[in-house]
Amino acid sequence: MTSPYPLGLRLAGRRVVVVGGGAVATRRVPALLDAGADVLLVAPEISPALQAHADAGRLRWIPRRFAPDDLDDAWLVHVAIDDPAAAATVSAAAEQRRIFCVRADDREAATAWTPAVTRHGPVTVAVLGGGDPRRAMTVRDAIRTLLRERKGTLLTPAVEQGAPINTPTGSPGRVALVGAGPGDPELITVRGWRLLTEADVVVADRLVPGLLLDELRTGVELVDASKIPYGPSRTQEEINRILVDRAQAGAFVVRLKGGDPYVFGRGGEELLACAAAGVPVTVVPGVTSSIAAPAAAGIPVTHRAVAHEFTVVSGHVAPDSAASLVRWDALAALRGTLVILMGLKNLPAITATLLRHGRPADTPAAVVQEATTGAQRILRSTLAEVAEDVAAAGVRPPAVVVVGDVVGVLPSL
Repeated sequence: MTSPYPLGLRLAGRRVVVVGGGAVATRRVPALLDAGADVLLVAPEISPALQAHADAGRLRWIPRRFAPDDLDDAWLVHVAIDDPAAAATVSAAAEQRRIFCVRADDREAATAWTPAVTRHGPVTVAVLGGGDPRRAMTVRDAIRTLLRERKGTLLTPAVEQGAPINTPTGSPGRVALVGAGPGDPELITVRGWRLLTEADVVVADRLVPGLLLDELRTGVELVDASKIPYGPSRTQEEINRILVDRAQAGAFVVRLKGGDPYVFGRGGEELLACAAAGVPVTVVPGVTSSIAAPAAAGIPVTHRAVAHEFTVVSGHVAPDSAASLVRWDALAALRGTLVILMGLKNLPAITATLLRHGRPADTPAAVVQEATTGAQRILRSTLAEVAEDVAAAGVRPPAVVVVGDVVGVLPSL
């Protein structure tokens, strides 16, 4: 048997016909749509997932059996049916029109094979196993594991490990606002981690997982933008200036922030500063501690028949302060879950305010310190006693406070 010739097809705007509407077609169509192909689906019946694509106008569905004319103007055809005779009819029509044909039922009868694929941002790895799909998937999985183990230099061939980074003045720079997640370095998104491995400059908050910084390429400029509560900190204006200046000098700057950039992270201010300076910005959402911390403590922020809504508020400003924008009286009247970030210092005033406005004293409450890390601590109490219990236990920031019946809805495991 001759070896196949590997090739990457650029299918944007080009007709691809998929014959069949079952599980195989359901798996193949998303990649074709992601490539921008003009997908024509031919099948008497299709799966609910394919129906959703058709309803959204992402593909065109012809609800009948295949006819040779369906291949007119096509560049590629996928045969996703298990009827050998019907599949052979499609193959013959494709051969006559010199259209490459992928056969799910018979690889030897096909004129093209689909490889086992793994994607990491701009990098696509495709593996052909010599006609053996299991071999291809085994090799693909090994490569995927290697890439996911944060071998970041594999994804950045333009800069060799240990080589200095050159950012010529005047070349176009850009900024990415990346959420690093709640503390566990493995909870950063795949896209966020990939951009981090490509960065020339990283501007990091104090809540960023340290192991992520340990994996930066040699030569990356690391700017410590720690904003320690009630202590020395860089002003937001200075951080904005650093992002703009480095990007205008031609660098790719990653602003790495704990949690999510837009959840009390001042990411919006940084985006506006970059936009005003004409610097392009990419925003990569992160796993916010407002949900992750309760989850790590075994507390669902919503639960059927217990809480159908949850509210996230900042507690860094005292309830009786003129600067507070939080309607604590309204929050006290809610039946749902209340999640308080940055509220440890003001917890006595916060709980007193909630109690004064009618929240029951025996409402379950919990505090999760350094969630998702090896230093995680969980304190369970009630609204009336949680502030005193926190002080007695020596709980320290960063910590998330959860108030509501969901605190006790799951057993402690």
